[in-house]
Amino acid sequence: TVSHPMTTEIPEYPIEERICSLIDQIDAYIAHYHGGGVKFVSFDGRVVRVHLEGSCATCHLQTATLHGWVEGTLKQFFPQVERVEEA
Repeated sequence: TVSHPMTTEIPEYPIEERICSLIDQIDAYIAHYHGGGVKFVSFDGRVVRVHLEGSCATCHLQTATLHGWVEGTLKQFFPQVERVEEA
């Protein structure tokens, strides 16, 4: 049997790995433009836990960053994410 390129399956990576990848992209932006960071801690199937660091850890906009930006972005790509919490 010859495998046709159009029928080759694309591997499905575990959701936790895909969430980590998106958080890494958000982290790179935050680090570059704001001097802070966001790191993945865990995912229980509903709640993503992250750790804010650098300037984000003490910023007065921490809640907006956590819920508005990180949570909002994750929910766009992963509808099973109900909320994001600081760990």
